[in-house]
Amino acid sequence: MTKKINSILFTILFSLSILSCGSIKVASDYDSDADFSNYKTFAFYKSGIDKVEISDIDKKRILKSIQNTLLNKGLTIDENPDILINIATKSSENIYIDNSFYSPYYTGWYPYYGRGHRQVAYSTSQGALYIDVIDTKSKQLIWQGKGIGVLSSKKSDRDELVNNYVTKILEVYPPEKNID
Repeated sequence: MTKKINSILFTILFSLSILSCGSIKVASDYDSDADFSNYKTFAFYKSGIDKVEISDIDKKRILKSIQNTLLNKGLTIDENPDILINIATKSSENIYIDNSFYSPYYTGWYPYYGRGHRQVAYSTSQGALYIDVIDTKSKQLIWQGKGIGVLSSKKSDRDELVNNYVTKILEVYPPEKNID
Protein backbone atom coordinates (compact mmCIF):
# COMPACT_ATOMS: atom_id res chain seq x y z
CA MET A 1 0.00 0.00 0.00
CA THR A 2 2.80 2.45 0.92
CA LYS A 3 4.62 1.68 -2.32
CA LYS A 4 1.47 2.46 -4.31
CA ILE A 5 0.99 5.78 -2.48
CA ASN A 6 4.65 6.69 -3.08
CA SER A 7 4.25 5.81 -6.75
CA ILE A 8 1.15 8.00 -7.08
CA LEU A 9 2.86 10.85 -5.22
CA PHE A 10 5.92 10.58 -7.47
CA THR A 11 3.73 10.62 -10.58
CA ILE A 12 1.93 13.74 -9.39
CA LEU A 13 5.18 15.50 -8.47
CA PHE A 14 6.83 14.69 -11.79
CA SER A 15 3.73 15.76 -13.69
CA LEU A 16 3.90 19.05 -11.85
CA SER A 17 7.58 19.37 -12.74
CA ILE A 18 6.69 19.33 -16.39
CA LEU A 19 4.48 22.34 -15.79
CA SER A 20 7.22 24.73 -14.77
CA CYS A 21 9.84 24.85 -17.42
CA GLY A 22 10.59 28.54 -17.11
CA SER A 23 13.76 28.09 -15.13
CA ILE A 24 15.26 24.83 -16.30
CA LYS A 25 18.88 24.14 -15.42
CA VAL A 26 20.55 21.81 -17.90
CA ALA A 27 23.69 19.73 -17.50
CA SER A 28 25.21 16.98 -19.59
CA ASP A 29 28.11 14.59 -19.58
CA TYR A 30 29.52 12.31 -22.25
CA ASP A 31 32.12 9.68 -23.03
CA SER A 32 35.01 11.57 -24.64
CA ASP A 33 36.06 8.41 -26.51
CA ALA A 34 32.71 8.14 -28.32
CA ASP A 35 32.59 9.35 -31.92
CA PHE A 36 29.15 10.93 -32.14
CA SER A 37 29.43 11.41 -35.91
CA ASN A 38 29.00 7.61 -36.25
CA TYR A 39 25.54 7.65 -34.66
CA LYS A 40 22.88 8.06 -37.34
CA THR A 41 19.95 5.93 -36.09
CA PHE A 42 18.10 5.59 -32.80
CA ALA A 43 15.33 3.73 -31.03
CA PHE A 44 13.83 3.91 -27.55
CA TYR A 45 14.92 1.53 -24.79
CA LYS A 46 11.45 0.19 -24.09
CA SER A 47 12.22 -1.98 -21.05
CA GLY A 48 13.96 0.95 -19.32
CA ILE A 49 11.24 3.45 -20.19
CA ASP A 50 8.52 1.07 -18.98
CA LYS A 51 10.04 1.25 -15.47
CA VAL A 52 9.72 5.06 -15.24
CA GLU A 53 6.96 5.87 -12.76
CA ILE A 54 5.14 8.74 -14.42
CA SER A 55 1.81 8.83 -16.20
CA ASP A 56 1.65 7.20 -19.62
CA ILE A 57 0.45 10.52 -21.04
CA ASP A 58 3.54 12.36 -19.79
CA LYS A 59 5.77 9.51 -21.03
CA LYS A 60 4.19 9.82 -24.45
CA ARG A 61 4.77 13.59 -24.44
CA ILE A 62 8.43 13.18 -23.45
CA LEU A 63 9.14 10.45 -26.02
CA LYS A 64 7.39 12.35 -28.81
CA SER A 65 9.44 15.44 -28.04
CA ILE A 66 12.71 13.46 -27.91
CA GLN A 67 11.84 11.78 -31.21
CA ASN A 68 11.03 15.08 -32.95
CA THR A 69 14.17 16.75 -31.61
CA LEU A 70 16.45 13.91 -32.74
CA LEU A 71 14.76 13.74 -36.15
CA ASN A 72 15.36 17.50 -36.52
CA LYS A 73 19.04 16.87 -35.72
CA GLY A 74 19.25 14.48 -38.68
CA LEU A 75 18.97 11.12 -36.93
CA THR A 76 16.49 8.49 -38.10
CA ILE A 77 14.48 5.83 -36.30
CA ASP A 78 15.61 2.26 -37.00
CA GLU A 79 14.87 -1.23 -35.68
CA ASN A 80 18.63 -1.89 -35.53
CA PRO A 81 19.76 1.47 -34.15
CA ASP A 82 23.21 2.86 -33.44
CA ILE A 83 21.96 4.29 -30.14
CA LEU A 84 19.17 3.62 -27.65
CA ILE A 85 17.38 6.41 -25.80
CA ASN A 86 16.28 5.93 -22.20
CA ILE A 87 14.67 8.34 -19.73
CA ALA A 88 14.51 8.60 -15.94
CA THR A 89 12.84 11.03 -13.56
CA LYS A 90 13.42 12.20 -10.02
CA SER A 91 11.71 14.71 -7.74
CA SER A 92 12.38 16.27 -4.35
CA GLU A 93 10.71 18.71 -2.01
CA ASN A 94 12.44 21.44 -0.01
CA ILE A 95 10.72 22.91 3.04
CA TYR A 96 11.69 26.37 4.25
CA ILE A 97 10.75 28.08 7.52
CA ASP A 98 10.75 31.86 7.59
CA ASN A 99 11.09 33.38 11.07
CA SER A 100 11.47 36.98 9.95
CA PHE A 101 7.86 38.12 9.77
CA TYR A 102 7.35 41.71 10.94
CA SER A 103 4.16 43.73 11.02
CA PRO A 104 3.89 47.34 12.10
CA TYR A 105 0.14 46.80 12.53
CA TYR A 106 -1.89 45.43 15.37
CA THR A 107 -0.84 41.85 16.13
CA GLY A 108 -2.40 41.03 19.47
CA TRP A 109 -5.03 41.89 22.08
CA TYR A 110 -5.52 45.53 22.95
CA PRO A 111 -3.36 47.38 24.07
CA TYR A 112 -0.57 45.27 22.54
CA TYR A 113 0.47 46.86 19.25
CA GLY A 114 3.73 46.64 17.37
CA ARG A 115 5.94 43.88 16.19
CA GLY A 116 4.49 40.57 15.21
CA HIS A 117 6.39 37.37 14.92
CA ARG A 118 5.31 34.06 13.53
CA GLN A 119 6.87 31.22 11.64
CA VAL A 120 5.85 30.79 8.03
CA ALA A 121 6.60 27.46 6.36
CA TYR A 122 6.55 26.96 2.64
CA SER A 123 7.87 24.37 0.28
CA THR A 124 9.13 24.09 -3.25
CA SER A 125 9.40 20.96 -5.32
CA GLN A 126 12.01 20.24 -7.91
CA GLY A 127 11.84 17.71 -10.72
CA ALA A 128 14.57 16.25 -12.90
CA LEU A 129 14.38 14.55 -16.28
CA TYR A 130 17.35 12.47 -17.40
CA ILE A 131 17.85 11.49 -21.03
CA ASP A 132 20.39 8.70 -21.58
CA VAL A 133 22.03 7.78 -24.88
CA ILE A 134 23.42 4.23 -25.01
CA ASP A 135 25.73 2.83 -27.70
CA THR A 136 24.09 -0.41 -28.92
CA LYS A 137 27.39 -2.09 -29.90
CA SER A 138 29.28 -1.46 -26.66
CA LYS A 139 26.11 -1.35 -24.52
CA GLN A 140 27.65 1.63 -22.71
CA LEU A 141 26.19 4.98 -21.71
CA ILE A 142 27.81 7.57 -24.00
CA TRP A 143 25.81 10.71 -23.18
CA GLN A 144 23.48 11.86 -20.43
CA GLY A 145 21.51 15.07 -20.30
CA LYS A 146 19.66 16.31 -17.24
CA GLY A 147 17.11 19.08 -16.87
CA ILE A 148 16.10 20.34 -13.43
CA GLY A 149 13.25 22.75 -12.81
CA VAL A 150 11.07 24.02 -9.98
CA LEU A 151 7.69 22.34 -9.88
CA SER A 152 4.57 24.36 -10.36
CA SER A 153 1.03 23.70 -11.53
CA LYS A 154 0.33 27.18 -12.93
CA LYS A 155 0.89 26.41 -16.63
CA SER A 156 -1.79 24.87 -18.82
CA ASP A 157 -0.24 23.86 -22.16
CA ARG A 158 1.57 20.70 -21.12
CA ASP A 159 2.57 19.57 -24.63
CA GLU A 160 4.45 22.80 -25.28
CA LEU A 161 6.04 22.79 -21.83
CA VAL A 162 7.30 19.21 -22.15
CA ASN A 163 8.67 20.03 -25.59
CA ASN A 164 10.54 23.06 -24.22
CA TYR A 165 11.95 20.98 -21.36
CA VAL A 166 13.22 18.21 -23.66
CA THR A 167 14.49 20.65 -26.30
CA LYS A 168 16.60 22.49 -23.71
CA ILE A 169 18.16 19.24 -22.54
CA LEU A 170 18.92 18.03 -26.07
CA GLU A 171 20.32 21.39 -27.23
CA VAL A 172 23.74 20.12 -26.14
CA TYR A 173 23.46 16.79 -27.97
CA PRO A 174 25.63 15.73 -29.69
CA PRO A 175 28.42 17.34 -27.68
CA GLU A 176 30.91 19.58 -29.39
CA LYS A 177 34.39 18.31 -28.73
CA ASN A 178 37.04 20.92 -28.02
CA ILE A 179 39.84 20.92 -30.57
CA ASP A 180 43.14 22.08 -29.05
